[in-house]
Formats: sequence, structure tokens, C-alpha cells
Amino acid sequence: MTPRPSTRRSVLRAGASLAAVSAFAALPGCDRMVGIVPGVDDGLPDRVDLPGIAGVESAFHLLSRAAYGARPGDVDRVRRMGRAAWIDEQLHPETIDDRACDWRVADCESMEDEPLDLRSVEPEVVDRDLTRHHLIRAVHSKRRIHEVMVGFWCDHFSMQTAKKGCREAKPWDDREVVRAHALGRFRDLVGASARSPAMLRYLDNAENRRERPADRPNENYARELLELHTLGVHGGYTQNDVMEAARCLTGFTVEDRAGLEHVFDRGRFAFRKDWHDDGAKVVLGTTVPASGGEADLDRLLDIVCGAPATARHLATKLCRRFVADPPPATVVESTAKVFTDTGGDLRAVVRHILTSDEFETCVGCKTKRPFEFIVSSIRAVGGVCRAGPEELRYLERLGHVPFHYPTPDGYPEEPEPWMGTLLWRWNFAVALTTNRLGETQVDLLDLAKRAGLDAKAASPADLAPFCFGRPATAEERAAIDAYAARAEGSAADRRAEGVALLLCAPAFQVA
Repeated sequence: MTPRPSTRRSVLRAGASLAAVSAFAALPGCDRMVGIVPGVDDGLPDRVDLPGIAGVESAFHLLSRAAYGARPGDVDRVRRMGRAAWIDEQLHPETIDDRACDWRVADCESMEDEPLDLRSVEPEVVDRDLTRHHLIRAVHSKRRIHEVMVGFWCDHFSMQTAKKGCREAKPWDDREVVRAHALGRFRDLVGASARSPAMLRYLDNAENRRERPADRPNENYARELLELHTLGVHGGYTQNDVMEAARCLTGFTVEDRAGLEHVFDRGRFAFRKDWHDDGAKVVLGTTVPASGGEADLDRLLDIVCGAPATARHLATKLCRRFVADPPPATVVESTAKVFTDTGGDLRAVVRHILTSDEFETCVGCKTKRPFEFIVSSIRAVGGVCRAGPEELRYLERLGHVPFHYPTPDGYPEEPEPWMGTLLWRWNFAVALTTNRLGETQVDLLDLAKRAGLDAKAASPADLAPFCFGRPATAEERAAIDAYAARAEGSAADRRAEGVALLLCAPAFQVA
């Protein structure tokens, strides 16, 4: 393995880590060194109230969509706060203390590096850090809605890190583009993505230049900007709009010249005026004046982000993610109006969706994708996730490793492409509940005690509210008890496999 480079940044980080240890140790309950000592319970509440109603509880439904599933105690907290207060808190993640989760991901060192730093690091190290960072944060972050939106934008601005130059720049993109703007204004997010070295490399705009009158611009990024990132495939643009947008984007590249005065400028965004087509352009009927230079990018983004088609495209995708697939037309229309009226304020848009009547009534009508299944399974049983090799291998087997999708449209939201991996879901559930999933640990007896159950006498079906948001039906209970009775091994093994059956039940495969 190539040693990590010694840089000014890494030296500063080493000093800062000592301060972080002291700050973290001061947090309530963190004397147990969460994330370091095996078997910690991650601060689960001593007592968890299980719902007794037949239908899925409203708070559980909210957590199924606006978080990666409910962790023991989460439903109680939403009940106490009220749905509206919980949503408002979550839409301001900067106010939520997430230092415990920050500590868990502190060993994903490349996530804090600059692109130049990572050129001498083995590719598998960066890939592993990216995946572990996303998996651990999805399981343990207290910033629930923010983390779900990060996952949404990673698909919306999808890129495959295997492409040359993308892997080393993706941690910067994750930090400075996606996470920084996930709940901000859409126009700011698109602007940051357009200047991202990772995106410039992935969609070839780093090579988009017009040095001679006969040169044709590289249209790859321009096409995906219109088709995927803003207007949508049915957004009313033409091939000429694509080419005019590509002309606007000439000269926006990644600085990579040797002999620069400041070596750390290498690998960062740059505008090359000598590569730019500075003539007038017309995009969607709006003129971008000649001699605009670097300002052409912002003029282009103002045009496409302000188009009605963009509001509808984003509203459709967000409603598909949070409400249903396909989403009801009524919520798409009202969400598009909020998007337009607020200038693309993503907090306002998400709040509108989560408080809509359509959201409240569309219960259990979205199939979990593999990443969501893995995260929600660990969360449902109060597991402590360390994202070791075993967990990452299951993401590979299920075909849902972050940043590995081969095309820029991102992993599919529809259930059909994922139906061929259901057996691996069962294998994962058994490995999780029997503590054969590497360092990820669960304690089912402890979980039952926190729910006020006689831990050893309780049926695995008694834990159904943690997974379904409601008690098991008579038919579900009979099937689970019959399976657990036939399972081989000790009483603990039978209990664990019964809980695995809960995680693989149809009621858990949907949100």
C-alpha cells in the first residue's frame, strides 16, 4: 500500500484530532468511547414504548422516509416533539450536535483530503473510505433528513469514481458540494457541482475547449446538465440548446499544469479564458451576451435553473423519493409551485413534501433499495455499524455500492432492477442478527428488555414494532414462531433467525 503523503493539512489534522478527543469525551455518555469499544449500545434509551395500534404509526412512517428507518427510541422522540417540530429541527442540521457520528467516521481520512493529496493514495483506500463514510453516517448520524438528501443528490449528480481523475476529487465533492448544499438553494448546489473537479472530470468538461474557430465544444456535461441535473429528459430543450450550453461551458476545467506557483492549485477548478468561446449564445430562447467570459457559466445556470421544467423535474424526483413511485400528480404540482415560489429553497420544498396529505397517506408503497435495506436493518435492531469488510461486501453483492453506478443517471429508484438480489437480503439479515457481520454488533436480548419484554420468553414476533412500526399480525406471528421453532442451533440462534425473518418480511421491504 502506498503510504499517505505528509502534507501541511495532514499535520494540522493530527493536532486537531487531539482536541477532538477532548471535545468528544466531554459529551454526555461518551466516556464509553462510542465507535471504538466493541459492543457499545450507541446511547439507546433505557425504555422504548412499542406501539399497540394495528396500522403503521405516523411517526414511524415519517422516519421510514425522512430518515433511513427508525432506530429504537426515535419514534418516542418524534411523538414527544411532534412531527412538525421534528421536521423543523431536522431541516436545520447545523443546529444538531453530530460529533458522535463525526468521531465514528474519523478514520475515513481521505474524506478530508484535497484532490492533490489523494493522487498518491491507493484507489481502493479512497473507495473504501467513501463507502464507509456514507454507510456509517446513514446509520448513525442524528442529522436524518440531511443524510437522506445527501443520498438523493449523490444519485442526482451521479458519478462513477472509477473514471480517471474522479476518485481523487470525489471526497472534496462530497464535502464541499453535496453535503454543503444538500438543504440549501438548488441554484447554489448546481453551481457548486458545475465547478466541482470531480464532475468536470466525470462528464469531460475539463476537456471542453475552443482554441481554434473550427473546434467543436465537448457537449457531454452540457447534455447531462440539461437532461439530468435541471430540465429533465422531457424538459423542452433541443440539440441546439445543448450545443449552445456547451459553448457557454468552454474553458471551465481542472487546473493541472505543472510549474504552478502554488502546487495545491493542481486538481482544483479553473477557468481558462484562452479556451473559452466568448461569442454570443442562445439557450432556451435567452441570449447570453458576447464577451461574458467566466460569467457565462452563471448566466447559463440562471437560465436552466429558473426554467419551469426544472421545477417540475426536481419536484417529480423528490416526490418519488419521499412519497411514492410514481408520485401522485397533485403533490408533484404543489411541490413544483413551492420550488418556483421560493427560488428553489430545498428546505421549503422538503418541508412541503413531508407535511403534505399525499405523504401521510402513501404508507408502505415504496420498495427499499439495497443500501436503504441494509441501513434500516441495522437501525431497526439498534446495531452499531463499523462498516467493515463484511458489510461492504454485502453492498457489492446487492449491487448498490455508492459511487459505482456506471452511468450518470444514478442508481434506479424503481423496485424492478433490485428484485434479483432478494436472497442476499436474507443472507445479510441472518448475518446481522446472529452477529456474524464482522464488527457490526446487535444485542437482541437487550433490545427486548428495553421494550419491557421478558427477553428470554419473548417471541421474535414481539420485536415486530421495531421493524414494521406496528405489532405483527396473527398470520405474521404464526409464520415467525413456526420458523423460529424449526431453526437449528441454540435458543439465541433461533431467536436471531426469527428476527432475521422480520427483516425479510414484505412489511419491512417497503417504507
